[in-house]
Amino acid sequence: MQIGLYFGSFNPIHVGHLIIANYIANNSSLDQIWFVVSPQNPLKNSQNILNKFHRKYLIDIAIDGEKKLKTSTIEFNLPIPSYTIDTLTYLKEKHSDCYFTIIMGSDSLQNISKWKNYEHLLENYPIVVYERPGFKAEAIFKNITILKAPMLDVSSSTIRKMIQDGQSIKFLVPDVVKEEIEKNHYYK
Repeated sequence: MQIGLYFGSFNPIHVGHLIIANYIANNSSLDQIWFVVSPQNPLKNSQNILNKFHRKYLIDIAIDGEKKLKTSTIEFNLPIPSYTIDTLTYLKEKHSDCYFTIIMGSDSLQNISKWKNYEHLLENYPIVVYERPGFKAEAIFKNITILKAPMLDVSSSTIRKMIQDGQSIKFLVPDVVKEEIEKNHYYK
């Protein structure tokens, strides 16, 4: 089985994430896209991050019924912070019948030299890159495929700020996610 691993904090999941995952699921040879919820990204500030189980649940309700989209808690059982190479090593041991592709934005590709063992990643795993506003994507390495997925210039940090400012996040997240955030007073 061909699995695309879409790593992220997803704090919270928003329609931009979902559009990208759905586009890649429907426009690539991947059988499934797994949202890999990262408890803590080593290159990001972990302040204001919602509990990993709450973030996973928000993804679950956002993708409910989508057969090609799954949520993965694989990094919940690994040392923190999470490193992609360690996660891939663990996944290959646990799912030896699967082939894994990394999904990332062009902003992450530009920072890949900061990743742990990035040379090994680039040599041994296919990478699907989607362009993010302000970050040109170039296939500068052999295993990279660039997809021109539809883009929304929206970010989780903007959504969190809007919630803190009392602004509506309708249309930026699925309705079920919006309702869950409001019911539990997340990001206030």
